[in-house]
Amino acid sequence: MNIIVETTPFADQKPGTSGLRKKVKVFQRPHYAENFLQAIFDSQYREPGQTLVAGGDGRFLNREIIGKLLCMAAANGLRRTIVGRGGLLSTPAASHLIRKHKASGGIILSASHNPGGPDGDFGIKYNVANGGPAPESVTEAIFAEAKSLSRYVMTDAPLPDIDRLGRSALGSMIVDVIDPVTDYQSLMQELFDFDAIAGLFRSGFTMRYDAMHAVTGPYAVEILEKTLGAVPGTVVNATPLPDFGGHHPDPNLLYAENLYRLMMSRDAPDLGCASDGDGDRNLIIGRGQYVTPSDSLAILAANARQAPAYAKGLLGIARSMPTSSAADKVAEALGVKCYETPTGWKYFGNLLDAGLITLCGEESAGTGSSHIREKDGLWAVLLWLNILVRRRQSVADIVREHWRTYGRHYYTRHDFEGLAPDGAGTLMDALRRSLPALAGTGHAGERILQADDFSYRDPVDGSIAHNQGIRLFFESGSRIVYRLSGTGTEGATLRVYIESYERDPTRQALDTQVALERLIALSRDVALIERYTGRSSPSVVT
Repeated sequence: MNIIVETTPFADQKPGTSGLRKKVKVFQRPHYAENFLQAIFDSQYREPGQTLVAGGDGRFLNREIIGKLLCMAAANGLRRTIVGRGGLLSTPAASHLIRKHKASGGIILSASHNPGGPDGDFGIKYNVANGGPAPESVTEAIFAEAKSLSRYVMTDAPLPDIDRLGRSALGSMIVDVIDPVTDYQSLMQELFDFDAIAGLFRSGFTMRYDAMHAVTGPYAVEILEKTLGAVPGTVVNATPLPDFGGHHPDPNLLYAENLYRLMMSRDAPDLGCASDGDGDRNLIIGRGQYVTPSDSLAILAANARQAPAYAKGLLGIARSMPTSSAADKVAEALGVKCYETPTGWKYFGNLLDAGLITLCGEESAGTGSSHIREKDGLWAVLLWLNILVRRRQSVADIVREHWRTYGRHYYTRHDFEGLAPDGAGTLMDALRRSLPALAGTGHAGERILQADDFSYRDPVDGSIAHNQGIRLFFESGSRIVYRLSGTGTEGATLRVYIESYERDPTRQALDTQVALERLIALSRDVALIERYTGRSSPSVVT
């Protein structure tokens, strides 16, 4: 029997690029999660008999919301819901399942790399039938329903046991509880040479994979240790926990500091990796060699032919605008196009669906390919392993050879987190107004050739995205980019990206922050960051 629950709209349920993200306490408010889920069902599931994929990263509230989601899906006329055992499903695995089962879409419960626990963050993201994040037309439709909602519906039938694999009924809806790893692992075995990688481990190759007590732990243990033969204990922090063990599940040099220290020590294994809360981001560090996400994308593109899935070459490459232009150099050498898109995986999805690109990535530790429509952390690790086994070189040797061939892009991102939204917005507005006057001016020995606010015309559907980030291009070839991020749940985050290209091999071994010191200071002076934000230094440097 279905129950109709009367409700009133919440004004703050406009989903962003990564869905609706709020503090846990917001989602615990009566009707809050139900309202947003009903808005998804009302806008996307008006026709009965559709299939939905559901799961999450296991953070606090995951089980509770999965239960509500299933009851509401049944009451809204869905024919079938595929859910990961225990409510767990990584974002890349969910994308694959949507595509494999030709589902109408998927609901992923995650706030990605944001902290978890009762005082942490939670999120609900909707992915469409191609397996990728909902485009703006869909998120606007969801928000329109959320603003006018007056009721939601649920079944009162007893919930199936989501810890037990198999098929059951919830009212008239089929619930298939699946192993969250199995289908994803099968896909990875199609893409990569598992026999060769297993041989690499048998030869004594060592690695450390920090799953950060997030969703990728079971995937990494099953694939790296049980299938490929990495020694037990290669995967650390492998058990998903509701609060991620009290840590921040973001694979960068701040939150994965222990891994970084290990990889810079005498006891370092050959490869160090980490993944984030929902498994779509990655960190790559060789013995004594950190690989920036921008460099990782470029190196993977340059060496993709080493893996069976990409042996015929790449159709094209895409990177988000703030990502360094290292991938552009590779694309030029390969004779393929490199697309520069706004931040957000949905833009890559259009290019992938149209067959224009094969690999894509963002500076925020996300890389992916045509195998799904999301970034994929463990996929990136496996591609690195396939490259290492074929080239028989260390990570450091591969990186340095890449720099000698294509040049080095010194690159850093400085995040000013938790800013007062008014101050951050005023800074960006003032910088935007100053753009016409900036071109042609000199600052601290650098001359600005061009200053603009990035706009993007999608080559597939013709849509235009404006105000995607303020860019300063310098005569030296350097670049500074300013953006406000939409992935946080409190305050505003100003991201400042600084890049400088060095072709001379004798000048490619500098510390990044030292090499960019003058540009870093210039980035703060030009935007008057301290005046508008009250901050003299960033919260996080990557």
